[in-house]
Amino acid sequence: MVAIRPLVSQANPPWISPNFSHHVKPSLESRETTLKALHSKLSRRIGAIATLASVLLAGDAIFNKEFANGLDTGLGAPEQTIEEAESGIRGHARELLEVKALLDSESWRVAQKELRRSSSRLRQDLYTIIQNKPGRERPPLRKLFENIFTNVSNLDFAARDENASLVRECYKNIVAALDDLFSII
Repeated sequence: MVAIRPLVSQANPPWISPNFSHHVKPSLESRETTLKALHSKLSRRIGAIATLASVLLAGDAIFNKEFANGLDTGLGAPEQTIEEAESGIRGHARELLEVKALLDSESWRVAQKELRRSSSRLRQDLYTIIQNKPGRERPPLRKLFENIFTNVSNLDFAARDENASLVRECYKNIVAALDDLFSII
C-alpha cells in the first residue's frame, strides 16, 4: 500500500489502463474511421435540429391566426382586382367554350392546350370573385367552381383518351355550370 500512496497523492496521477490497446499509437485507417463516425453523428444531429426547427416554425406559421388568415393559396392572381376579374370572366368563359370547335374536329392535343390555357384564366377570375364576396354568398359559388373545374379536368382526360362521347357530356356540363354561374354573379 505504501507504493500506491505516492501515485494517489500527486495532483495529476498518470492514467493506468487495464488493457494496453490505448497506449498503442492509432493507425491512419482507424483515425479516419473515427473521424467519419464523429462526422456522421454530427451530421445526423445537425439534420435532426434543422428538421425540428423547420417543423416548429411551420407549425407556428400554420397555427398562427394572423398568418393563416392571410395565407395565399396561389389560385388568384395577386395583382388582380375584383373589377379586373369581373370584366375578364365573361371573355375567359367564352374562350373556354370556343374549345368546342377543336373538340368537334377531333384536334385533341390542340384542344387540350387551349382548354388548359383558357380554364386557368377563368379559374383565376372566379377565385378572385369568390374571395371578394361576403361569406354567405361564397358556398354556391364554390360549388359551381368545383363543378366547372371537375368537368374541365374530366374533359381534358376524355380528350387525351379521344373519348368523343365523354367529351360531349363534359362540355355540356361545363356550359350548364357556366350558365348557373352567370345567373348568380
